[in-house]
Amino acid sequence: MRKKIVAGNWKMNKTLSEAVQLAKDIRQLAEGNSFNAGIMVCPTAVFLLPVKEALGNSGIAVAAQNVAAQDQGAYTGEMAADQIASAGIGYTLIGHSERRSLFGDSDAIIEIKIKKALAAGLSPVFCCGEPIEVRQAGKEKDLVREQVEKALFSLSAADLSRVVVAYEPVWAIGTGLTASSEQAQEMHAFIRQLIAGKFGTQVAEGISILYGGSVKSSNAAELFDMPDVDGGLVGGASLQAEEFINIVKCA
Repeated sequence: MRKKIVAGNWKMNKTLSEAVQLAKDIRQLAEGNSFNAGIMVCPTAVFLLPVKEALGNSGIAVAAQNVAAQDQGAYTGEMAADQIASAGIGYTLIGHSERRSLFGDSDAIIEIKIKKALAAGLSPVFCCGEPIEVRQAGKEKDLVREQVEKALFSLSAADLSRVVVAYEPVWAIGTGLTASSEQAQEMHAFIRQLIAGKFGTQVAEGISILYGGSVKSSNAAELFDMPDVDGGLVGGASLQAEEFINIVKCA
């Protein structure tokens, strides 16, 4: 049975003291509860270790928001996969829509980053999804197919089994719009079918596919109830500890 995950992407928010307090608040609210989903938080890079320390042995995972496409060298401002892993961080987001649109992360670069992360022992959370103009044109599945195939289809089945996929309709990120549960299910099932066609049903059924796009406690239960939606990649709502834990409870 595949793992359910609720991940909070804090993006470029919070000061150090605020991030540490948020981590402590999430830990306190999670303690003593038995959730159906694993919990993950993704703070800005400079706060990875303080947040990890604040979470202690709670079992809440910490993920980087990005990873370099290079191993080492003169790449000022970048953070290599083995550097992240050496700090005891187990996960990293790769291919988030903001990395694609604002920082030029192409499908080719994303593929390299995924392989670097896997080689360093990290589990990538690979993000894919379409902007509004693509959905309006009825081409969303074409784009998502291209993103998934270019990023994941050169991996071995064993490596793919360490990848978490996050479908994020770009038109629903930070806009207040949310894909309906039926729209989310349709795309999640499509992604799983793509993986099954390449790697087989057993591999595809083991891959966690998260939904990201204005997830809130008010819509999480309906989304997470869909058979191919295995949790969420939560943005703004993850910056409030109580709201975030209420979303986790819905998984």
